Amino acid sequence: MSTAPPDIRWIGTFLEALAAERGAAPNTINSYALDLNDFYGFVEAKGHAFETLSRDDIEAYLIRCEAEGLAKSTRARRLSAIRQLYRFAYEEGWRADNPAIRISGPGKAKRLPKTLDIDEVEALLEAACDQGRSAPEQIRNRCLMELLYATGMRVSELVSLPVAAARGNPQMLLIRGKGDKERMVPLSPPARAALADWLAARDAAEEEARLKRRAPPSRFLFPSSGKEGHLTRQGFHRMLKDLAVAAGISPARVTPHVLRHAFATHLLQGGADLRAIQTLLGHADLSTTEIYTHVLDERLKSLVLEHHPLAQDILKRSPS
Repeated sequence: MSTAPPDIRWIGTFLEALAAERGAAPNTINSYALDLNDFYGFVEAKGHAFETLSRDDIEAYLIRCEAEGLAKSTRARRLSAIRQLYRFAYEEGWRADNPAIRISGPGKAKRLPKTLDIDEVEALLEAACDQGRSAPEQIRNRCLMELLYATGMRVSELVSLPVAAARGNPQMLLIRGKGDKERMVPLSPPARAALADWLAARDAAEEEARLKRRAPPSRFLFPSSGKEGHLTRQGFHRMLKDLAVAAGISPARVTPHVLRHAFATHLLQGGADLRAIQTLLGHADLSTTEIYTHVLDERLKSLVLEHHPLAQDILKRSPS
């Protein structure tokens, strides 16, 4: 077994490997860093060390987290970070075991995702056709909404799409998601039409800017003059709130993630396979996608109530 480095270097080396070997996103690495630094503070205060820590010591840390009132999801995430740290330590030869591997986590409280029904989404799509300060902006807004609902993209994936991915009237879009993982998603006919209209308007505006200011062409599908070079998530969020108001829907109910949920929910309602939805959403684990099975539960319950003869008898006898 190789000599283990000091505790703080355990964390640093693990995070470096997470970024280099597994392609973890910056937000993921920051989350691991916060959780493991909190764990390190507990271990240091107790006068222990990662190299000799026992299962009981880790469970004592989790008990403290619960006593502090941390949510189940937070405690489960911290235990996962500790398990992965010790798995890495075992692979590096710093430990002969993983003391966290058999610890039962608190589990995550599953919450049903908030969503919109099909009529509400259609109202948002219609509102996008005439919302904007100019005709090109209206065309852009419609394209943004059609692409989001047609593909279920994360908003960060949508606003940072390279224009090269949209050239040639594509029937599929190549999307680069979390951890630089790529996936292909099909485009619906309305989304393809909206994309073609936006490309024409976008390219005309780019050419005009080039002639006036000799501005270099943008590599993004939705360019912006801001430092990121493309429409920001915050800008899209504000646009979406305006569309909600125009569509007669409470802005509090409409977010980019709610539209992503609507995409998945409506596909499942239409009979799509859960594995296919997992692929389209870019979920690494099917368990993340399984939260949408509440749609199947409701559909099965509805089928029984509507078609089972005994259920019909009960409905007839029930007071109106």
